[in-house]
Amino acid sequence: MPASTSPKREAVLYEAQPSGKIRCNVCHWRCLIPDGRFGVCRMRRARDGRIILYNYPGVASVNNDPVEKKPLFHFFPGSSCLSLGSWGCNFHCRHCQNWEISFATPEQAELLSHDLAPEDAVALALRLGSKGMAFTYNEPAIWLEYALDCARLAKDAGLYTVFVTNGFSTPEALDLIGPYLDAFRVDIKGFTDDLYRDLAKVFQWRTVLESTKYARSRWDMHVEVVTNIIPTMNDDDDQLTAIARWIRDELGPQTPWHVTAFHPHHDLRHLPPTPVETLEKAVALGHREGLHYVYLGNVFGHPGENTHCPNCGTLVITRIGYQANLNALKKDGRCAHCGADLNVRTATYKRRLPVPAGH
Repeated sequence: MPASTSPKREAVLYEAQPSGKIRCNVCHWRCLIPDGRFGVCRMRRARDGRIILYNYPGVASVNNDPVEKKPLFHFFPGSSCLSLGSWGCNFHCRHCQNWEISFATPEQAELLSHDLAPEDAVALALRLGSKGMAFTYNEPAIWLEYALDCARLAKDAGLYTVFVTNGFSTPEALDLIGPYLDAFRVDIKGFTDDLYRDLAKVFQWRTVLESTKYARSRWDMHVEVVTNIIPTMNDDDDQLTAIARWIRDELGPQTPWHVTAFHPHHDLRHLPPTPVETLEKAVALGHREGLHYVYLGNVFGHPGENTHCPNCGTLVITRIGYQANLNALKKDGRCAHCGADLNVRTATYKRRLPVPAGH
């Protein structure tokens, strides 16, 4: 890939203000940016009445990953997806595993990035035998323009599309990419104001919940939720119970919830790894609250990653690491033993997109 020559692309979803500042409407920060300055993500800059991108088409990471790595367990299981990440983030999480790219400055992005045009990204996915494309590693919402261009081409090529996201997108951003985005794998980091302020420096965290509901209800995206359980921060029964109940009540009991082990990293290296017992407690709590699928993650070989039919108990999918074995899954995503709907999306699934206005 050639070295990046960004910035060279105008953003979408911004409004010029009478003050001369520019309001960005891609995420819920809705940054009001003076001329020459950057928004919270440090990749969108106000200049001469416009917002200019510093991460289009700059790519930081490219891999052909199992979809299970996202993690998505009920979405085209066993398939691979071309996974793309860029630079910057609108959260500043203290435990970020990809902080080298998420916390990058514009100067670092320009120096280290490589250009990958959307049409070349889709061609690469097809050449590698990928079934889809995932926008991941950093927050894809701040890369909206690139993700949108790729996703349109991907759908034309018969590929599925995935956001691995913190869920801070605005309704306007979701409406732009909604027709072309199939899966929304979202982090719900905790369930209190204090947790989001301390962990991610975010204040309007409940907009994550609203955006997730909107992706599911308005655009029929497949949704799976991840909570990385961090000792002393979000491992209490109250928060875990609140997350499980919210998933059950707002997304439905068949929505997968992944409770994953924290490993010390970045600014939280002083904390211990999550005990397996804590994760097993969270799984039991999720089941007690009525969720059908609660998965235990980041513990290699643990049986908590397997899928059982909630109706007949059949072991439908076994997983070790990122390897998935489809033991009793029909082509339409149902249990091969009893025929129960397992909320597994496969190539036979047809999304229910909104009817355009005037039709």
